[in-house]
Amino acid sequence: MSLKGIELQIALPKTFEAGKIAEQKQQQSQVNQDLASALVEREEKRKKGKVLEAEESAKIRDEDEEKKRKEQMMQSKRKKAESEEEKKKSQTHPYKGSFIDLTT
Repeated sequence: MSLKGIELQIALPKTFEAGKIAEQKQQQSQVNQDLASALVEREEKRKKGKVLEAEESAKIRDEDEEKKRKEQMMQSKRKKAESEEEKKKSQTHPYKGSFIDLTT
């Protein structure tokens, strides 16, 4: 199958156009793949950020609860110590009698 000069004038430009179109399609698929991977990466970063944020807020909440619990324990110890001291002061002694506060 031989091509004549006039046929070559039509065939060669179409061959170049087909090559260019094939190259553009290949590049377009690569660009699409790069965009898709960038979207996936961005979504993973967003999700990771949410997880880290949730962990941090849980840690802060736990620390706050621990502080409250410690404060309550200290307060209950103080109240218990005060009540014991008050109880000691108000108890009557078998030989000395009862405690009388004469301060005004």
